[in-house]
Amino acid sequence: MRLPSPYPLPQGEGLDYALVSMPLLLRTLAFALALMTAIAPAHAHDVADEIAVTGFVKPSGNETEVLWRVPLAMLADLDLPQAPAGFVDLARVGPALRLAAGAVARAFALHDGSKGEGNVPLDHRIVALRVSPPGDREFETLDQARALIHGPALPADAAVPIRPGFVDIHLTYPAVADPILRINLSPSLVQRLHLGLRLVLPDGAIRPFEIKGAADAVRLDPSRWQAALAFVGDGARHIIGGADHLLFLLCLIVPFRRRFWPLVGVVTAFTVGHSITLVAAALGLVTIGRWFPPVVETLIAVSILTMAIENVLWARFERRWLIAAGFGLIHGFGFANALGESLQFAGAHLALSLFAFNLGIELGQIAVLVVAVPALNWLFRVEALRRYGVLLISIIVGHEAWHWMVERAGAIKWAELAAVEPAGAFGALAWLALAAFVLALAWPIGDRLRGWSRQIGA
Repeated sequence: MRLPSPYPLPQGEGLDYALVSMPLLLRTLAFALALMTAIAPAHAHDVADEIAVTGFVKPSGNETEVLWRVPLAMLADLDLPQAPAGFVDLARVGPALRLAAGAVARAFALHDGSKGEGNVPLDHRIVALRVSPPGDREFETLDQARALIHGPALPADAAVPIRPGFVDIHLTYPAVADPILRINLSPSLVQRLHLGLRLVLPDGAIRPFEIKGAADAVRLDPSRWQAALAFVGDGARHIIGGADHLLFLLCLIVPFRRRFWPLVGVVTAFTVGHSITLVAAALGLVTIGRWFPPVVETLIAVSILTMAIENVLWARFERRWLIAAGFGLIHGFGFANALGESLQFAGAHLALSLFAFNLGIELGQIAVLVVAVPALNWLFRVEALRRYGVLLISIIVGHEAWHWMVERAGAIKWAELAAVEPAGAFGALAWLALAAFVLALAWPIGDRLRGWSRQIGA
């Protein structure tokens, strides 16, 4: 009995040829194991205590107001006068506060992108300064913050500790048509930064931003095209820089590397699948708890492992597009997790930004095909790799996916998962996504088992 093989073996040779050529197969497997031992899992590093900064930006008339609340501990290099040690000497702190205001203005510099001066910070004017004790919560709205800074100063003998105390700063800038915020901090401070910023629009609407860690220039009120271009780039970078999505694409294409345009259709089916769940999650149509991201990441690893196993045993091109679309529904939740914090930079163009992000992913996938297909064809020109190349690559990818699956499953809070109410947690769309995932997982196995059963019966 001859079992069919999806690999480009010589005419008339299939899995039985591989069994006969066992020495070459063993050498291939040994090489695969050697490569796998070189892959070391990455470990997360602990992050130091966060530095919480609060700010308001309000364009109005001929000027732009900016109010900041910054921890005094962040300004330790300014040698604030102390009396006693560890407490601010409010009687002598005035000059140091003005230095602090200048340092904050440089650290969180405002630019006007509409004038082509994105690299030149705008000049600022210090309107008012105030030291505030820890526990003071009168900085939660723009009106509260403005009234606090311009209100009575603390008594000179008030005890304000430097470590949990704050400095509140009111600055004004010239009118800004396209406000851009650039964060200029040392790497150690940037990694600890937690910036809560609110843009107060002229109509009174508030656009919140939450920036953690490193951030490039933040365009606070982007135009339609600025948002679209930014999110196309984000989508392309996410697919090209995401190891799990790249390995899934590699497993999709490696057995059928000679079919470039049909493979474009396959990756487009993957885009259609993940677009459905990405948009639904981003718009809040699917309620997602804290337990959901590790479940999704685990299922993404399962999808990669499944594709690797299918490549080894029974890969068929006819159903690749359907499997790609089914697994894409789960990958879409993963994209939504990554996109979540970026959507705050969409401004008033949420729907356009979601479309642009998906377009960027599609363009990134096609770019991967343009590079990977010729590279695989060049690599597989060697006879041994042409016979066992798909097997070799699938074993390496499957091994990595297995470790990802085990590691990510360990992060699932099983107690939380057991307490989830299915209807409230998922909704119909999430159930549909999981059902499609299971179908994409089980259908190839059942189809192959039926095929083998017919061959054995014959």
